Amino acid sequence: DAVAGLPTLGLTLASAVAQKLGHKRYVPLGTSRKFWYRDELSVPLSSITTPTQQKRLYIDPRMLPLLEGRRVALIDDVISSGTSIVSGLKLLSACSIEPVAIGAAMLQSERWRTALDEAGPQWLERTFGVFATPMLDRTEQGAWRAPGI
Repeated sequence: DAVAGLPTLGLTLASAVAQKLGHKRYVPLGTSRKFWYRDELSVPLSSITTPTQQKRLYIDPRMLPLLEGRRVALIDDVISSGTSIVSGLKLLSACSIEPVAIGAAMLQSERWRTALDEAGPQWLERTFGVFATPMLDRTEQGAWRAPGI
């Protein structure tokens, strides 16, 4: 019924998913606090691409009616460690919203499974990706390779 997206590239994917599902809009979660946002509608956010930055994830309170009482899909571009998607789940939970599906373009490695399982046993079976990849290692020559290859 509704789509919510995580920043940054997850917003682009969420927009496309919403459009394909026939929705005119989606709900963007964001890291830029506006003066009308409420602190209780935010959670800490970290990701493997910005591990040292202290950020918060916010939802615009004016967007809540678009999600309340609806079947919501939470979308991100990549799920790797699982920390970003778990932040999204915590934020939606603070708004009494429990997504029916989690979607990503890429599921990277298997380590995200631990974070989602710790967030709740229902999340693993609700998580879907277009494709899965291993975590890559850099060789001494500077090339990237899958572990064990």
